Amino acid sequence: MLNQFSRTQLLLGEDGMKKLANARVAVFGIGGVGGYVCEALVRSGVGAFDLIDDDKVCLTNLNRQIIATRKTVGKYKTAVMKERMLEINPDVNVQTHNCFFLPENADDFPFEDYDYIVDAVDTVTAKIALVMKAKEKGVPIISSMGAGNKLDASQFKVADIYKTKVCPLAKVMRRELKKRGVRKLKVVYSEEVPTRPIEDMSISCRTHCICPPGAKHKCTERRDIPGSVAFVPSVAGLIIAGEVVKDLCAASPK
Repeated sequence: MLNQFSRTQLLLGEDGMKKLANARVAVFGIGGVGGYVCEALVRSGVGAFDLIDDDKVCLTNLNRQIIATRKTVGKYKTAVMKERMLEINPDVNVQTHNCFFLPENADDFPFEDYDYIVDAVDTVTAKIALVMKAKEKGVPIISSMGAGNKLDASQFKVADIYKTKVCPLAKVMRRELKKRGVRKLKVVYSEEVPTRPIEDMSISCRTHCICPPGAKHKCTERRDIPGSVAFVPSVAGLIIAGEVVKDLCAASPK
């Protein structure tokens, strides 16, 4: 019978669509990359999601984040993403967690129930903790490397972390994962040399903070505030979603 996923089923088949419908995917970080991951996965027929992020939509997110509009500024990103996903597929199951993932709260998440984990967070500490928890529970994980300060979306590649190059974040991740005995990790990374942001204090978040009221973590807390554009993190998110869909369809049923 014709339905909203009929065109997708022409490529993935009935069995593939059933696997997606029965899958539960956790997306950590609902920003420029993670938002597009969610968008593509819900449109592909994934049946259940956990969305983890403590940020609220900020005016500066409008340049790149799919959930950011003038109407959503100030709202929790997880809530906005959930509402959007339900408008796309009313049958989707979406659990939201308004918090940042940290080693201290890792046990608060039902990792054993996840079929796939997407790491779209932007701190090394959280990324390492996510990878270690995924490995401990035997859950597939894919990590996004740096998408900020980039202008060429065609430079993104899918690779094992130990085969990456150029990306500064990937270099740090290689070193830290090697220390911990992690032998492999699927990542999406760019081989583009990062562009150095233009120093302009008149538009700097450090001197003109416009984070939404009640924001627990402000951008001014970051050591560096990267530049961003609409057409780079979105591509990274779509590539990640593609890998998740293909891996889920290829996986053996639980």
